Amino acid sequence: EVQLVESGGDLVQPGGSLRLSCVASGFTFCSFAMSWVRQAPGKGLEWVSVVNSVGDTIRYSDIMKGRFFISRDKAKNTLNLQMNNQQPEDTAVYYCAKNLLHDQEPGYDYWGQGIQVTVSS
Repeated sequence: EVQLVESGGDLVQPGGSLRLSCVASGFTFCSFAMSWVRQAPGKGLEWVSVVNSVGDTIRYSDIMKGRFFISRDKAKNTLNLQMNNQQPEDTAVYYCAKNLLHDQEPGYDYWGQGIQVTVSS
């Protein structure tokens, strides 16, 4: 059974940093690209970032570029998202998602349960 379990969500002040993690199980982690997607209150899903299966190709949404950093640890089957200089508009539920393929083409078949990140003073 495929499982994606996020952790690290919290309340953080504007300008602060937070690190999300997603532990994957039930599939060959190093064979698939992985993504982060978020959903702000009252809005639709917004793609954040993707890393390919081997971790050497990464893309970010323009909104997060330079502030968010995605990484993967194949030894721990873990996907991470380092979020710096966070702003109130980053408030959202963040989801870890397994891509359908090894490359960065969009398309997901499994999602985590989501984790709340709130940026507020």
